[in-house]
Amino acid sequence: MSLLSYLINGISLGSVYAIIALGYTMVYGIARMLNFAHGDVIMVGGYAALTMMLSYNANPLIAVLTAIVVCTVLGIVIEAVAYRPLREAASPLAVLITAIGVSYLLQNVVLLAFGPNPKSFQSVIPFPDLKLADGALNISAETIVTIASCIVIMIVLTTFINKTKAGQAMLAVSEDKGAAQLMGINVNKTIALTFAIGSGLAAVAGVLLCSSYPSLSPYTGSMPGIKAFVAAVFGGIGSIPGAMIGGIILGIIEILGKAYISSQLADAIVFAVLIIVLLVKPTGLLGKKIQEKV
Repeated sequence: MSLLSYLINGISLGSVYAIIALGYTMVYGIARMLNFAHGDVIMVGGYAALTMMLSYNANPLIAVLTAIVVCTVLGIVIEAVAYRPLREAASPLAVLITAIGVSYLLQNVVLLAFGPNPKSFQSVIPFPDLKLADGALNISAETIVTIASCIVIMIVLTTFINKTKAGQAMLAVSEDKGAAQLMGINVNKTIALTFAIGSGLAAVAGVLLCSSYPSLSPYTGSMPGIKAFVAAVFGGIGSIPGAMIGGIILGIIEILGKAYISSQLADAIVFAVLIIVLLVKPTGLLGKKIQEKV
């Protein structure tokens, strides 16, 4: 029964990583850039929800919606101010360094606004835990909602990409920005929409993460952001199903590593598995080899 419990917790943690990884994989797949400030957007979403609940006594649903709006606007602003001017930069390092700078900027702004001490996060899940097998297996409400949210988000996002005009525009931009622009697609708006969706999902992930692990600090998003990036690479960066598969596998590996090997070595095990997978399949589990144009 304990193994089943660990697997469920692993799927729950992996679902959070998968939701975060969607932001990485969408931005890379469409704009061909890595937004390393994405992990800190998670943290901003957590603070937005916490502020609404503590300062304005808002109910959890309003707090979550506020966090989504704040992070969506933040994602659009980051793309317009920090990344768009560098989109045609000669070196990809310019975007990477800018992303790191934006990450530290967000951390320090929150540090000045809320202080360095971790804050206790109030769960936004109002449902009771689920007890099975005469109470031998206890599944928290946060776990159930997190897994369900991941599944719903994947279905909605996949439908949006494949069935809507905006989604088709994203696919066209991901294939060839120049050709898409010649076909009348507004590339800037399409990439801004991608950042908006990814950042909104980061807010959801931040709230779910803090509800399951109720502590929030200016550095809360750093390690989950890195692990979600690992999940995106693991599944095949640029692949939406790959982000989900990579996130869930990563979460299971981490929880089982903590339970059966060592909690101190769990992160090292996660990164070691990534290295092994990339040695065998450099494009990730579902990634496709991209032909460079000459």
